[in-house]
Amino acid sequence: MTRYRIMAYVTGTLLIVLCFVAVPLKIFAHNGVLSNVVGVPHGMICYPLYLLATFDLYRRARWPLGKVVVIVLAGVIPFLAFYVERRVVNELRDRPEPAAPVGAA
Repeated sequence: MTRYRIMAYVTGTLLIVLCFVAVPLKIFAHNGVLSNVVGVPHGMICYPLYLLATFDLYRRARWPLGKVVVIVLAGVIPFLAFYVERRVVNELRDRPEPAAPVGAA
């Protein structure tokens, strides 16, 4: 869960900077430096790692595929990654722990 949380925050933060600072600078000030500095790491490094962390969480939590699609889409809509991350963490924390196998010490 920690990997997913970190990647959700990093991906969400970079997406907000990209959408609300870098792209407007590129469009209105004709300065594309920040969009390259933020956009390339977001698209080439952070979002693929976010997808891997989400898939790992999906596999471990045994969620239905539709739920995972919503979580993945949260990484491309500004601010939604933070909301979905909170919901995912709360849901996983509320789950009961699996019982230990009989005869385990």
